[in-house]
Amino acid sequence: MWLYALRRLLLTLPILFGVTVICFALVQIAPGDPIQNLLSPTASQADADRLRAAYGLDQPLPIQYFIWIGRVLTGEFGMSIANNSPVAGEVFRAFGNTIVIALISVALAFVLSMILGVVAAYRSGSLIDKVITAIAVFGISVPPFWLGVVLVIFFAVNMFWLPATGMGASGSESFSYFDWNDLKFAIMPIIALTLPPLGIMTRTTRAAVSEILSQDFIQTLRAKGLSEMSIMLHAVRNVMPAAVAMFGLQLGYLIGGSVLVETVFTWPGTGFLLNKAILTRDIPLLQGTILVLATAFVLINLLVDLIQSIIDPRIKRS
Repeated sequence: MWLYALRRLLLTLPILFGVTVICFALVQIAPGDPIQNLLSPTASQADADRLRAAYGLDQPLPIQYFIWIGRVLTGEFGMSIANNSPVAGEVFRAFGNTIVIALISVALAFVLSMILGVVAAYRSGSLIDKVITAIAVFGISVPPFWLGVVLVIFFAVNMFWLPATGMGASGSESFSYFDWNDLKFAIMPIIALTLPPLGIMTRTTRAAVSEILSQDFIQTLRAKGLSEMSIMLHAVRNVMPAAVAMFGLQLGYLIGGSVLVETVFTWPGTGFLLNKAILTRDIPLLQGTILVLATAFVLINLLVDLIQSIIDPRIKRS
């Protein structure tokens, strides 16, 4: 087990290196000049050159890359061009805000999908199965940002039950799940982020449980007189490795794919920060945000692999 963990960790290092190269290259080939956003219409070319040199943008691209990597390895991502603040502080603060809604959204989707998927598999072909399947298809099909707009119109504009935008009455510095004044700001973003993974995970769980229930060992368990509850526990235990893999993939997706949802609700997470960096062509902020998101996705998948090797006895790894 420890050798497998070490081997997976070592294999992660070249992946992370590739992530840095792709991240740097994609940002560099994007159109636009970030320096132009900082200059007044009357600025001269000398002013532009001076600013470009101050941010290191006058160096050849390979030199810029190695300078950036050196800063990243020391925990410093450079300075934001748009507001002249440390990129690391902005990115990690926004990442923490994204985790607030992404983690609870995927956890809620995981629990509900396990319940709905198992019930649908046990009641295959029934009205309950059709209703659950319809909910899952709706969750997969509906765009999260569109759902967010609908939620704002209904709960905030028409009913005045929930606030439309922001993160907590006092901002993100003191957000608490246990304070209704803060939690009510997170309810609509959580609903918008929960529905798509709920649909995907419910469909996958139903298919996996249905396949397990059709296998010979389930018939053997019934022949031995085990109760349906015990049989269901056996089925759930066999589907857990796949469920954990889905949990990790969907968490990574929500962390990196919540740009539009966070923009709709003005939630100050990495998606909102990424959108702001793209609009202002803030290269250091773009690079730092993309790198943190990609690294989080890689590390989540590494953690999922390790957890799967523990909970699945059929996986023989040394």
